[in-house]
Amino acid sequence: MKIYQVEELVGINKKNIRFYEEEGLLNPDRNPENGYREYSLKDVRQLQKIKLLRKLDVPIEEIRLLQHGKSSFTETMNRQIQILEQKQKDAQIMTDLCTKLKNEISDLNQLDAETYLSEMNKMETNGTKFVDIEKRDINRKKKAGSIIAAVVFCLIQVAVDIPLILQMKKSPSEKVVCIIIMIITFLLIGGIITVLRQRIKEINKGEEYEARKY
Repeated sequence: MKIYQVEELVGINKKNIRFYEEEGLLNPDRNPENGYREYSLKDVRQLQKIKLLRKLDVPIEEIRLLQHGKSSFTETMNRQIQILEQKQKDAQIMTDLCTKLKNEISDLNQLDAETYLSEMNKMETNGTKFVDIEKRDINRKKKAGSIIAAVVFCLIQVAVDIPLILQMKKSPSEKVVCIIIMIITFLLIGGIITVLRQRIKEINKGEEYEARKY
C-alpha cells in the first residue's frame, strides 16, 4: 500500500512516518521496478505499536532496543514508569514552589531570587529536574538566527536578480538568459530552505537528542 493509505490507517502523518524510517524503526520493502516504498499490514501494525509507545512518551532509543531484542517489554515499561513517576514528582515540586512564591511574594521587586535558586540547586542535587533554560533559550536563539540569515540571503538574491532581469531586452536570446537566471534563483532558494530545515532539525536534537521525542 502507499504511504497516504498508511497515514489514514494509523493516523500518523507522512513526515513522522519518514522520521521513523530514518531512525530505523520501520523498514518497508521497495518495489524492485521503481524503487518506491510498498507498505504492508506488518508495517501498519509496527507503526501502531510505535504510535502507542510514543503517546506514552517512550523514547525512540528505547523502542529501538525493544525491536532489536536488547530490552524486554517488561523492562521498558518499568523504566518508563520510573521516568513518568519522576516527572510527576518534579512537576509537583515545581507546583509547590510556585504556590510558595505566590503566597510569600506579592511583587517582583520583593523576590529574593538568589535564595530560591540556592534551594532549587539543592533539589537538583537530590535528583529533581527543573527546566534547562540554557538549552531552551539558546536553541530558540539559534533557530531565530538561522531563519533570519536564510531570509536575508533569499532577499538579497531576489534583489540582485530582479533588476537584472528587468533591464534585459526582449530578444529571444536574452529571454533564455532570464529563464536561466530565474531557474538558478529558485534552485538557490530551494537549497537554502533545505539547509535551513536540516539546521533546525540539528538544533532540535541538541545534546540530548530532543528530536527523538517526535
